[in-house]
Amino acid sequence: MSKMLFPVLALTLLAGTVHAQDRYGPPPGRGGYDGSHYGWADVLRVDPNYAVVRTEAPQQECYDQPVVRREGGNTTAGTVLGAIVGGVLGNTVGKGDGRKAATVVGAVAGGAIGHRAAGSGREYEDTVTRCREVSRVSEQRRITSYDVEYRYRGEVYTSRLNYDPGERLRVRVSVEPAD
Repeated sequence: MSKMLFPVLALTLLAGTVHAQDRYGPPPGRGGYDGSHYGWADVLRVDPNYAVVRTEAPQQECYDQPVVRREGGNTTAGTVLGAIVGGVLGNTVGKGDGRKAATVVGAVAGGAIGHRAAGSGREYEDTVTRCREVSRVSEQRRITSYDVEYRYRGEVYTSRLNYDPGERLRVRVSVEPAD
């Protein structure tokens, strides 16, 4: 089993090495596959190019709004409670049919008083936070590219790049026969 494992392991390692070389291309300073080679140029100047970019984004805008509130009880509960109390009080007055009449009158009067008392609450001012969604447009000045001036073997070149190369720039040099 170990005799078969060694060739498989060796091929796996060799395949990973070949893949890594293909992925990154030839190393700097050595010949490429198409007659080109790589070198390093000194960067002389980098000028950023700008564009104005407009973005529209929804944002939530909140504000406090004053409101008037009424603090009051339940008028149904007030009416029922008033009627019960009025009926009990009316029942204590008189005898016979007079007591029945006093109970009914006490219940009706107590219900009316209870309804009025429950409905008349006090008013007070409060604030409520309300929010709404608004669209905000913003403009930003962004770098879109860089004009780079660099020197390679005494010659000065310019290129437009999408990144700032720093002090040195890797260049590919291609040589072709002139006909």
